[in-house]
Amino acid sequence: MSAPARPVAPAPAAEPKTAGPGVAGLPGRSLLRVGPVSLQVRRRSVLVAATLVVLLLAAGVLSLSLGTPYVAPADVLRALSGAGTPYDLVVFDLRLPRLVLAAVAGAAFGVAGTLIQSVARNPLASPDVIGITQGAGLAATVALTTGAAAVVVAPAALAGGLAAALLLLVLGARHGLAAQRFVLAGVAVAFALRALTEVVMLTADPIDGLRAQIWLIGTLAGKGWTETAWIALTLLALLPVLLWAGWALNSSALDDDTARGIGLRPVARRIGLAVTGVLAAASVTAQVGAVDFVALVAPQLARRLVRAERPPLVCAALLGALLLVLADLAGRRLFAPTQLPAGVLTAAIGGPYLMFLLLRGRRRSS
Repeated sequence: MSAPARPVAPAPAAEPKTAGPGVAGLPGRSLLRVGPVSLQVRRRSVLVAATLVVLLLAAGVLSLSLGTPYVAPADVLRALSGAGTPYDLVVFDLRLPRLVLAAVAGAAFGVAGTLIQSVARNPLASPDVIGITQGAGLAATVALTTGAAAVVVAPAALAGGLAAALLLLVLGARHGLAAQRFVLAGVAVAFALRALTEVVMLTADPIDGLRAQIWLIGTLAGKGWTETAWIALTLLALLPVLLWAGWALNSSALDDDTARGIGLRPVARRIGLAVTGVLAAASVTAQVGAVDFVALVAPQLARRLVRAERPPLVCAALLGALLLVLADLAGRRLFAPTQLPAGVLTAAIGGPYLMFLLLRGRRRSS
């Protein structure tokens, strides 16, 4: 007779695996987990952001080098390292403040454009299209043409930009800040404010009108650490909201019914994103003037580089900084010793980009 079979102990259940740093999540993403917090990171976004940082640093060194006198890049790096060179005055006092202002202002424009375009769901929506820039321009023009002190211009421009934004939100929020209504209301506000600005300039003294025209074009000449500090303080105050915005943008493309179905509040979320973008746009416009098209171009170029469904916030900020640094450098050197305002160069970039968007949309519709 055969021996009775021994009972076999059941195999221990496999322990559930937890994703650690570097574990892949969705396709093209990595799942990073630090304690109880996990974050999906798009690998292409990290690569694009790192590339933009390198390009921005290279553009910064080039901006500090070119000019009269010319400073070799090696001398620029030595000066920045604190080694002491004969060019310290040129680097630190004449060129570095303007360079840092261009980078910070460009980053703020990129952030503002990303938030506003995400709310509007329209690549043509930006502060200079929906009336924020025009509101700031009208208030600054009134201040410049009525003999107000120079120190009043920036606060007046900030108040004008915020007033235009409030009017826009009142007009656009009646139907839950719907994308189409938001854009149409913004375009109407922009045209009306621009017309009022032209009336003020035509009735003003010619010299004051010229000063207002220069401000409306947007320039970094004669500006530096003070303007940089105001923009940086605004971004710092908005930092907690911007961290929330970076997460909230993930659901900005959802329709209202789908968003409510997963427990979100789409109207409140859109209003929060729009207010944050408006505050960033109004604060930077008040300090550097109406530098157009950076907020329009940077988010969409960043989205195409990352190949994402929405503009990435960090990449858009870096690209905005790079665009404004290069525009200011080109404005200083293309027709030297004559300097062109940075707004002229950004408009030269934005015009062809708008035509590209129109032609691309026409091909899609056909």
